[in-house]
Amino acid sequence: MRRILFITLLASRAWAHDFWIEPSTFRPEAGKTFTASLRVGQDFAGDPVPRMGFLIDSFVVRDARGQRVVNGFENQDPAGFVRIDGAGTAVIGYESKGSPLEIPPEKFAQFLREEGISGVAVPKEPHRELFYRYAKSIVKVGAATPGYERPLNYRLELVPLTNPTAASALRVRLLFEQKPLAGALVTAIKRDDGTRITARSDAHGDAMLQLTSGVWLVKAVHLLKNTPPKGAFPWESLWASLTFER
Repeated sequence: MRRILFITLLASRAWAHDFWIEPSTFRPEAGKTFTASLRVGQDFAGDPVPRMGFLIDSFVVRDARGQRVVNGFENQDPAGFVRIDGAGTAVIGYESKGSPLEIPPEKFAQFLREEGISGVAVPKEPHRELFYRYAKSIVKVGAATPGYERPLNYRLELVPLTNPTAASALRVRLLFEQKPLAGALVTAIKRDDGTRITARSDAHGDAMLQLTSGVWLVKAVHLLKNTPPKGAFPWESLWASLTFER
């Protein structure tokens, strides 16, 4: 019962807020351990989320050596500890289990406006859903190498098609169940000054973002109706994020 109450409180605080991975450094040294914190908040400013095993579906890092689990201490922040032994680009990924939520119609309407979701009617009764988090972070030891463009095969995923750490336009592809998702709002937020840049994904799921140097959070949300409902929850929301430094 206490766990159910805790999940409910956590869900009400976390839903309709961005969720991301914030490493202690985006440019770690080879062979030295750094941390991967989980954050929830708005405008790329947030609160720490401790490691909670019962909410984690997967928490991994993939580099030239392959893919392995990110370990950490339960109920502690930072949520994970990572070490990369060789030069190149690595991808840290976090995938959550579903969390239940019920919110009033006015809050649901605000969510639809803020995330640019159209074609969904606001109900008269409370909106019920399960929400899922799919967060990634790009780090590099020395010079960047290919690997950032390989998906982790999350249900909703932002995949950079160009080097996110380079000082050039960033093209990202939004995938839903490994297929391009068109017409979704993709938002980039700069940590230093809160700059926001938005674009809609095209027929290929691609969005082009003109980003300056700095630390960035790119995010997207997909809302879908379950037919039939999953228990008492007729809706699901999927939240994807990607952090990196350029």
